[in-house]
Amino acid sequence: HLLWAKGIRRYGFHGLSYEYVVATVGASTLGRAVIAHLGNGASMAAVRDGRSIDTTMGFTPSGGFMMGTRSGDLDPGVLVHLLAHEGYDVAALARLVDHEAGLLGVSGISADMKVLLAVRAREPAAADAVELFCHQLRKHVGALAAVLGGIDTLVFTGGIGEHAAPVRWEVCSGLEHLGIRLDPERNARHDAIISADESACTVRVIPTDEDLMIARHTRTVLGP
Repeated sequence: HLLWAKGIRRYGFHGLSYEYVVATVGASTLGRAVIAHLGNGASMAAVRDGRSIDTTMGFTPSGGFMMGTRSGDLDPGVLVHLLAHEGYDVAALARLVDHEAGLLGVSGISADMKVLLAVRAREPAAADAVELFCHQLRKHVGALAAVLGGIDTLVFTGGIGEHAAPVRWEVCSGLEHLGIRLDPERNARHDAIISADESACTVRVIPTDEDLMIARHTRTVLGP
């Protein structure tokens, strides 16, 4: 209660992107949807009837799964240990969690998924970073599908979601038990719908437009 009064709560992020996806596809068409906004910052939301009912991010954009340079969820005890025994101060922890972790921290090469995909065949650390990222995505899709009581639509958006076909393939290859099956050719072409005909879950690739949503909200507030 005391922390809630101080504004400590689960806010979530990327709402404009999720709103754009719902507005573009339609709530009834999406059904029970998991929307994955995958960029340098990344999150997912569970959407039912056009409304978000859960999200991977919380009080800050650092939580959830690993991102370009952000850690994602950490055992709080790790932070306490670093403060108490490894000489970290608050500024160093903030730098670690937000700027030195994620794909960059695991690979030691780059925060850019495009770079990691290009070199992973010869750089084991890059391959490890991509594999861990996809593993965490699968885990969070499964968790949000459980919250929804099933999944009708999986949406990929954001820079990685829209352009990294290998990531989409590796994520979905572990989700057949949820009725998710990709068509390899559609996925490689970045089609709007990349699921196979026999897939029980529709998998979509939707280029997001957060600027458009800002413009629409601004017009609503300011008037014509």
